[in-house]
Amino acid sequence: MVKNEDILLWHRRLAHVNPDLIRKIANKDLVIGLPKIKFNEEITCDVCCQGKQTRASFKSKSEISTNKPLQLLHMDLFGPTQTRSYGGKFYAYVVVDDFSRFTWVMFLASKDETFQNFVKLAKRVEREQDDRIVTIRSDHGGEFENIHFMEFCEANGILHQFSTPRTPQQNGVVERRNMTLQEMARTMLLENNLPTYFWAEAVNTACYILNRFNLRQGIKKILFELYYDKKPNVSYFKAFGCKCFILNTKENVGKFEAKSDQGIFLGYSNTSKAYKMYNLMTNSLGESICNDPSEGLVFI
Repeated sequence: MVKNEDILLWHRRLAHVNPDLIRKIANKDLVIGLPKIKFNEEITCDVCCQGKQTRASFKSKSEISTNKPLQLLHMDLFGPTQTRSYGGKFYAYVVVDDFSRFTWVMFLASKDETFQNFVKLAKRVEREQDDRIVTIRSDHGGEFENIHFMEFCEANGILHQFSTPRTPQQNGVVERRNMTLQEMARTMLLENNLPTYFWAEAVNTACYILNRFNLRQGIKKILFELYYDKKPNVSYFKAFGCKCFILNTKENVGKFEAKSDQGIFLGYSNTSKAYKMYNLMTNSLGESICNDPSEGLVFI
């Protein structure tokens, strides 16, 4: 039997996703590393009430109009944010695959960077899937409706669909994902009383978790499995914002001085299997290999 404390810990590790979703995935054994969890109705999360309360959401799309990845990519931009991120970004560029609902998020200093980030993503996903992008869908924002996108789509045989002006529901797939990412990020920052300039790290962590711990409606499979054709492993997940200690390997440490620096866990690397930590002693963001004792990384 999993204790209430462990249930809440997994709720935090999974970026405060819906407890009912955790229960469903645990019962159906859809991911690796998650214990069997049965949520008690009396367990509530105050910070979820603070970070997720909303008026209404877009209606979900009931039918599945594609049958494999890259047939249709939904894309949108949110920002500018009121606060510059730690890395100097003001915008988040979100792309959602229609079939798998697998999501990518890229952070931009200005809207002008949208096209070059799309080109990089397009090359990567086409190599991953050994297939071509068929259609992309966006609104009429100037970052999408321009000569660069038009020429690229024509050269690569990609159909670019646009939603009707002032009708965001037509691009509802990515609009809903934007809302979910922002809610999860806001909740994680509030829970740990972290400065808002870590918003990009929080959004990136939310996206990373959603891809590995969210069911595709109508198919009842995890997004990661639909895109990569294998079950994700969540056993290494940690609670965003938790305290960690990082072994000091760069400086000469005295015999009676602390061997490690205190840090904050800020998510997962997009380029390797590594944790991202903010070192409070050096005021710098770094990475450490997951589950490698030699790295001297201890979580509290």
